[in-house]
Amino acid sequence: MTFLVGQQILQIKAGAPNNGRGEDNRGMVKQFMVGRGDKYPYVSAQAGRRWLRDSLPTGEPTSPVIRSGEGKKQQAYTRGRPDLYLDDDLFGYMIAVKADEAGKSQTFMRDTVLATGTLVSVVPNRPIMDFGTMSRDFEPGTNPVIHEHEMYTADLAGDLLLDLPRAGTFETGGRTTKAALPGGLADEVVERGGSEVVLRDVRCVRLPIDERRRRVAVLLRTMAVVKGGAKQSAHYGDRTPGLLILAPIKGGTNPFTRVVRERDKATHFDADVLREEIEAWADELDGPVRIGWAPGFLGGQRDRAGSDLADLIKEERLVLGHPRTVLNTLADEIERGDHDHWFDDAR
Repeated sequence: MTFLVGQQILQIKAGAPNNGRGEDNRGMVKQFMVGRGDKYPYVSAQAGRRWLRDSLPTGEPTSPVIRSGEGKKQQAYTRGRPDLYLDDDLFGYMIAVKADEAGKSQTFMRDTVLATGTLVSVVPNRPIMDFGTMSRDFEPGTNPVIHEHEMYTADLAGDLLLDLPRAGTFETGGRTTKAALPGGLADEVVERGGSEVVLRDVRCVRLPIDERRRRVAVLLRTMAVVKGGAKQSAHYGDRTPGLLILAPIKGGTNPFTRVVRERDKATHFDADVLREEIEAWADELDGPVRIGWAPGFLGGQRDRAGSDLADLIKEERLVLGHPRTVLNTLADEIERGDHDHWFDDAR
């Protein structure tokens, strides 16, 4: 049983990638305050997951959204078919509707396979207000329409966890677990080549391994080309990771959340912290720690880290490369079946 855990860091330059609730005619970015006034801009996990979903390959179908009810009682949920749609499988869903005429529950839930943390500025950063007007084709002497919005420059860090044994594995029932699929659809999964398994003491049905490999590989390749964010007309920017840490670990604990931190009011990659975590978790790591680091991001820290960690790289306990190369290589390995044991639960 193996999880892919780690962290991603996005470089935002004069951007407004995720807006909060505005005030009057002012657009406000999402942010929170810590202590006596330090402000931290952030991108919500919901927004980051939307970027991933929208960046999936053109030929990859996504689950349709269903709306019901009106006003405060309206609901919106996906179709809830993880057997058919990658996003329902890996991102999860919740369907809570009234029981049918026979009184049978129609509530189905799938916990996410891909857990994503909020992308928060590593260093406190106070957004600035950009002032603008609209006066094109206005008559002379006419007052312009004034509008303002916030923007900021910051490095945003968020944690990641991918629960590989649950990819393509759908719960069908348990005393404390909601079913992800109704019984009839679970039977269809088995009839189409799937299998019945017990995962973490819960009865499940599972897709064939080649489809499970494919879905994880598609997700990893999508992470390498992700795009999205608000206000792209005025604040377009790269949304792929400037730095990415991914490690296969057996228990699902993520020990790599403190490698990138603030130091002297700047984003700092702490090679000593990484080295100590690799040594401390050596018995749980199920392969090398992979670091994707875009050239130019964080200045000379990339070269310095390569030098400081050269022994781990030589021993093949650490991989250091471009984020796209690291993600695509891992996707290729998974699709070839090199890591099929990661998808199994040893218990």
